[in-house]
Amino acid sequence: MIRLFKFLKPFKVFIACVLVLVFFQTLADLYLPTLMSDIVDKGIMKGDTNYIWKMGGFMLLIAAGGTICAIIATFLSSKAAMGLGTILRSKVFNRVESYSLHEFDKLGTSTLITRTTNDITQIQTVTMIIMRMMVSAPMMAIGGIVLAFLKDKYLTLVFAVAIPVLAGAITLLAIKGMPLFKLMQVKLDKINLVLRENLTGIRVVRAFNRIDHEQARFEEANIDLTNNYIKVNRIMAFLMPALMLIMNITSVAILWFGSLRIDNGDMQMGALIAFTQYAMQIMYSMLMVSMMFIMVPRAQAAAVRINEVLDTTPGISDAAEIKEANEKRGFLEFKNVTFSYHGAEQPALSNITFSAKPGEVTAIIGGTGSGKSTLVNLIPRFYDVDSGSVLVDGVDVREMLQEALRSKIGFVPQKAVLFSGTIAHNIRYGKVEATDEEIRHAAEVAQAKEFISEMSSGFEHEIAQGGINISGGQKQRLSIARVLVRKPEIYIFDDSFSALDFKTDAKLRAALKNETADATVLIVAQRVGTVMDADRIIVLDEGQIAGMGTHRELLNSCEVYREIVSSQLSEEELA
Repeated sequence: MIRLFKFLKPFKVFIACVLVLVFFQTLADLYLPTLMSDIVDKGIMKGDTNYIWKMGGFMLLIAAGGTICAIIATFLSSKAAMGLGTILRSKVFNRVESYSLHEFDKLGTSTLITRTTNDITQIQTVTMIIMRMMVSAPMMAIGGIVLAFLKDKYLTLVFAVAIPVLAGAITLLAIKGMPLFKLMQVKLDKINLVLRENLTGIRVVRAFNRIDHEQARFEEANIDLTNNYIKVNRIMAFLMPALMLIMNITSVAILWFGSLRIDNGDMQMGALIAFTQYAMQIMYSMLMVSMMFIMVPRAQAAAVRINEVLDTTPGISDAAEIKEANEKRGFLEFKNVTFSYHGAEQPALSNITFSAKPGEVTAIIGGTGSGKSTLVNLIPRFYDVDSGSVLVDGVDVREMLQEALRSKIGFVPQKAVLFSGTIAHNIRYGKVEATDEEIRHAAEVAQAKEFISEMSSGFEHEIAQGGINISGGQKQRLSIARVLVRKPEIYIFDDSFSALDFKTDAKLRAALKNETADATVLIVAQRVGTVMDADRIIVLDEGQIAGMGTHRELLNSCEVYREIVSSQLSEEELA
């Protein structure tokens, strides 16, 4: 957790002010019992009313000053803690944004959400408490012991017994509670995972009548988390009674032995009152430390998880020496590319070699799991190849700036993703400065203008989160329009026509020919009708190229392609 405190540097002025204010507040708290002792011993004993009013007013003034210092210190420590949370959330988000897909697969979405929200909140809370309590508690304890010793060194021996017993109780409970605090964050991940899956998959859950099953899953995760909380609270519930018992026994011991010393003439009444106040301050400081032992272990577990996110180095980063690809435009080449997913026994792609140039349409077809999407994911460098190279405009993608590489590519993913906002906002996501005319033109080419015009708000129609208020085909067409407005050098359509009817599919591909005439086009598809007019068709089978050529050439030369075609087209269509 200490490593995360380096992000508090922008708030060093606030922290310095908090330390000064807490110091003065502690001095005020420590000085008040001494003044009370003087009033009792000097004022009441002498019957000096003026002295009592004078010293009482001085006490009120000091108490007011300490209160003001406490209020300002709390405000500044809160501001610094919230600022730390803001910085940490930004750091975590920016780090996650730099991850390759491999890191996302490794950590998981649910735990990243928990770490960005709940874990950072734990750090914020503890930071504020540390700046207030962990600074004042040691000062209060040490100052109280010193002043109590000055009042009566023999009576101070009571603390020699009470403080070790108190510290031992706190340490024992902290040792018992630490593993449970670490488990708590893991169980929060689990409940977040189950809840997220249920909310995003609510249609599937209802369609298959699995509501009871999902409720049972959530109940299991919920009870697991609850039981962990109960175990922690049982341990911590023992802490407060134990501390109060030790504090009360200490108070009784001080009054007992103090009264004996007063009876023997070795101690005055005012000194005993001050000593009792110091004892309470010492015990209160130990109580604050115990509260820290409740909070710090959980925050420590949260800090470890946050550091894990920040320390995870992205598997894909820009090269030390960047090469610019300005000599060519839209040229794509695969040279003996082999790629394996992390932990896989067999490569997803093996010895893939082909090239594509502007004005050509290259289609990729194959069975499920043959590596079609994997192949196109290598072009924008979502993953890095194991061997071989992927070249865009004559430059290896690993030697290009990622931003420059992806600015050349228009990628339509297999699963259409839309963001909450208007239709115009979603299309403009591909090109922020796109004009209204460019948006309308892109929508028209993508065959989306017709259904957009039927909506009451047109291009200002609000898209719900994930695009759940429009159909799958409409989402795909808007995703295609988002790429078209960008006018990239290379278009990649990863099975992005699957939700379209045959008529719309044909109209869209016809419109794309004119729009993408000067660009390189890659189409991943399952339908033979979508790819049969392509300039080049690549047939993948178990991660290898089983055939390459035009539709007619592959019918004669590639058995895999012939099987795919015969499963979709009739004998008359084949002829």
